[in-house]
Amino acid sequence: MDYETLLNLQGYLKFFLILIVFIIFYSYAFSIYKREKKGEKNFEKYSNLVHDDSIKSDPLEQREKEKEINEKESIK
Repeated sequence: MDYETLLNLQGYLKFFLILIVFIIFYSYAFSIYKREKKGEKNFEKYSNLVHDDSIKSDPLEQREKEKEINEKESIK
């Protein structure tokens, strides 16, 4: 391969890589938006962790005790 062909190939590869990253990012952002609109998760709570990260603050989600016990038993 000559130098010009390698440069063209490199340009096409960069373009498609950027396109793939763009598609993945916007699909992730859209999925977050869709889950928040449906009410499955409130991502605003998680963004508030930046401002309130003390050890005394309340947990964001309550754990299920039975699930936690079953996971500990399955590890043994």
